[in-house]
Amino acid sequence: MSAGDAPASLAAMNVPNLRSPHDAVHSLKYFGRMLDKIRLHQAGKLPADYQANLGGGFDERCVHFLWIEYPALVERVKQGGTDEEIYEWSVAQGRQPREEEIEIWNEFMRKRGWNDAATERLEMRKRESHIPDRADIQTLFDYIDFDEDRDPAAR
Repeated sequence: MSAGDAPASLAAMNVPNLRSPHDAVHSLKYFGRMLDKIRLHQAGKLPADYQANLGGGFDERCVHFLWIEYPALVERVKQGGTDEEIYEWSVAQGRQPREEEIEIWNEFMRKRGWNDAATERLEMRKRESHIPDRADIQTLFDYIDFDEDRDPAAR
């Protein structure tokens, strides 16, 4: 299991124009972050630590949830448009999840790493960052926010 797209570096990364995985587009968490990563990569501004996992990890989960292919999404993002326009394209190409499905997706993703199959990966990331005892970092979303110099406790 991948740790989403969190880099394994020891120093916090502050990547301009890369939003938190908690942020939502059309109430779908993580989707906007995936678009940010695609745009930053196209502009040559995505740090190398993030590039190996493009289209994998949480990106892969998100496109599977929408029933679209990652390369097709990349091509659509290259054409430009707002997050909302790209979301509408995504659900037209794949499927429009029901409100309840989005709620389940959001809660699953928000809690990934907390007492589940990804817990070991989260604990490894915390050890690598020399923060094994940080009780406020309970999920991979929390770790990503911490690693990118956002306060996970602020959520």
